[in-house]
Amino acid sequence: MSDSTLLEVRGLKKYFPIERGLLKRVVGHVRAVDQVSFSIEKGRTLGLVGESGSGKTTLGRCVLRAIDLTAGEILFHHEGRTTDLAQLSRRDMRAFRKHMQMIFQDPYSSLDPRKTVFDIVSEPLRINRIASGKALEERVRTALELVGLDLPYMKRFPHAFSGGQRQRIGIARALSINPQLIVCDEAVSALDVSVQAQILNLLKDLQLEFNLTYLFIAHDLSVVEHVSDEVAVMYVGKLVEQAPTQSLFARPRHPYTEALLSAIPRPDPDQPLPESGGIEGELPDPAHPPSGCYFHPRCAYAEAICREEPPPLLEVAPEHSAACHFAADLELQGIED
Repeated sequence: MSDSTLLEVRGLKKYFPIERGLLKRVVGHVRAVDQVSFSIEKGRTLGLVGESGSGKTTLGRCVLRAIDLTAGEILFHHEGRTTDLAQLSRRDMRAFRKHMQMIFQDPYSSLDPRKTVFDIVSEPLRINRIASGKALEERVRTALELVGLDLPYMKRFPHAFSGGQRQRIGIARALSINPQLIVCDEAVSALDVSVQAQILNLLKDLQLEFNLTYLFIAHDLSVVEHVSDEVAVMYVGKLVEQAPTQSLFARPRHPYTEALLSAIPRPDPDQPLPESGGIEGELPDPAHPPSGCYFHPRCAYAEAICREEPPPLLEVAPEHSAACHFAADLELQGIED
């Protein structure tokens, strides 16, 4: 860990119990997040990618303690102190939330339709008792100006806005209390492509201006490539690869990452299609995952050892880790700049 690290997650697990019968007897667990570790430096963005159901959103909510984790550490380095968020009580965690916020996926359901824009953006300030009166109004004005919304919008209700404008309101709400960490949970996936670009550029500009740290959750790798300094790939609750963005896109070391990259649309019609034709089969049930490497039933490179032994996440190149028995031997196809 370096001195510039803001968030460090160690061995995070989140298991949901499977209950049956009138007595709700626990007969198993859904391993939504299973032994995940990573860190994010201040002012940088970690992109978290994977198919729907891989555990990305659950991981993001565990980091913010929106849901309680089963095991692990969430170390937040702030003002020369290290706080393990996993050990905080609900009361202590509530006081700590001003340092971390979330931007939600759906700009329609994440805004209360009964509240005005002023009420929505000012809510974190009032709950955390940061400002009131004229100071509160000034903080809301500043937050709205930062995301490019006009001040007359303050008294309007969410139904009067487009999807892109609603997401800007959500970003203003997150920014209003000057957090250090923002978890962006599929923050642009519900928006049109042209609006996506505007919101992504806005997030990058705000990061540069306020030294914000992002955990950017998405399933669209082209979006992740645009905003992330580093990328972590999840599959059935586990991290299978992590590397700086350029390194991961140019030379993936895990077959699952190669398959995800092959699904990115090519803007150049003359560019040859990748040899790997995407991913066949369905994502395994996290309550009953396959033996050995979870990806082996869908992997074109699988051998006997893959069905028997789970591969550890090991460094296969400088700052590049992969959980594959053959990560050092395979020549996988990436995307050239």
